[in-house]
Amino acid sequence: MEQAGTIAIIGAGALGIMYGERMARMLGSERVFFAADDARAAQYRAGCFSCNGTPCALRVVTPDAARPVTLAIFAVKGPGLDGAIETMRPFIGGETILLSLLNGISSEQALCDAFGPAHVLYGVAQGTDAVREGMSVHYAHLGQILIGSAEGEVTPDVETARELLLAGGAPCVVCGDMRFRQWSKLMLNVGLNQVCAVYDVPYGGVQTPGAARDTMLAAMREAQRLAACEGVTLTDTDIDAWMRMTDGLSPEGMPSMRQDTLARRKTEAELFSGTMRRLGRLHGVPTPVNDWLYERLAAIEASYEG
Repeated sequence: MEQAGTIAIIGAGALGIMYGERMARMLGSERVFFAADDARAAQYRAGCFSCNGTPCALRVVTPDAARPVTLAIFAVKGPGLDGAIETMRPFIGGETILLSLLNGISSEQALCDAFGPAHVLYGVAQGTDAVREGMSVHYAHLGQILIGSAEGEVTPDVETARELLLAGGAPCVVCGDMRFRQWSKLMLNVGLNQVCAVYDVPYGGVQTPGAARDTMLAAMREAQRLAACEGVTLTDTDIDAWMRMTDGLSPEGMPSMRQDTLARRKTEAELFSGTMRRLGRLHGVPTPVNDWLYERLAAIEASYEG
């Protein structure tokens, strides 16, 4: 039986630590905790989580001590999803709601394949400026979590997840157009995230005219064309809105993919340019900009071994 009002989070990245710390502080560590396998749990327990310079004690539960929870939040990076699914199995019961905060448009299907589609919600985290260094996260803006059902209806699962997130102090908005929301953020990430990583620049590098900004826009337009092939309409107004958002960011800040390359971590290129390349082949749409970004990111990751 699921424990009423409990939340298990897997993934101690920027989003996981930021939202996990806030919700554990609001709801208590008995109700909000990290799920982790034995090896990762040992790493967490040997270190110290902190948010904005303040240490935070976040409880870690391993699969051998698991009980099914009300809400399971997947906040890992794309390369870690398969492992996260296996670690989370003992925390998932027949009524557990599953929510993915992963980038891209494919993680929900992976959760459906693993656990069945009945209680899988669609989610997007946006508007946060959280930066992770080791087990420490700094942020000025929490952003918000957009959630919804596959059909766009406000189901009991959507309501339960919304109430839990809000009770935990995580800003949450219910949306009936999650497919559009996910594609819109993917379009942004295809441009902003990848270009900052490849050009090795913070946000300021795409806020002024030049090659980086031009590449960002060109990559986003390829995503726009592929979205149309998939039945999702992304307009020039949507692109303009993301560019205005980008121009309002701190010039010294940086997206998650540049954080990954600086820390010599595997990137989410497969979720971004990799997805564009696969859909481009499927629909017969050329993706030269995303092809180049994909190749450059592969070269950057290969350089880690040097």
